[in-house]
Amino acid sequence: MTSPSDAIVLLLLYVMLPLWVAVGFADYLCHRASSIETTAGPKESWLHLAGLTELGIPLLLAMFFEINALVLAVMIAGLIAHEVTIIWDVAYAYGRRVITPTEQHVHTGLEVLPFTAFLLILPLHWDQFCAMFGFGPAQAQWALVARPEKLPLTYVMIALGSALLFDILPFVEELVRGLRVRHSAVRQR
Repeated sequence: MTSPSDAIVLLLLYVMLPLWVAVGFADYLCHRASSIETTAGPKESWLHLAGLTELGIPLLLAMFFEINALVLAVMIAGLIAHEVTIIWDVAYAYGRRVITPTEQHVHTGLEVLPFTAFLLILPLHWDQFCAMFGFGPAQAQWALVARPEKLPLTYVMIALGSALLFDILPFVEELVRGLRVRHSAVRQR
């Protein structure tokens, strides 16, 4: 029988992360359909890459290091930064390009999935979360410590490869398209 803790870990690894990668790719497809390179341009693409970085760092820490007060603090900072970036992104894009209802729903996923993953992680590391604020008997651990139980190498390769293939590289391609259009417009002046 699977324990509740094991079930949460399975949800995080095999449901939440693949969904997040898929929703990120769907966002890229929405941007491509709206000709982002000729509308909002590379500035919006930089915001997309910033958002990926803001959540990518906590994700990498969780994959390779023990989740303690330090990693939880980085997760919280990443979530806050990501939310600010998403608001900035939509405010910038609004009026420069069409944001379809589909893209709006995709953005909901981009906001909700990371918060949901964080909320699933909290009960597994409740002692460190409480210790961050001086509550409970545990001492807050503020150092990076390698995970005692490593994730399977195959999982790590597939997860990181999927994120690279479906999120990082597409958004870099989006940026390059925008920079080319901007450069071409400058040359034509």
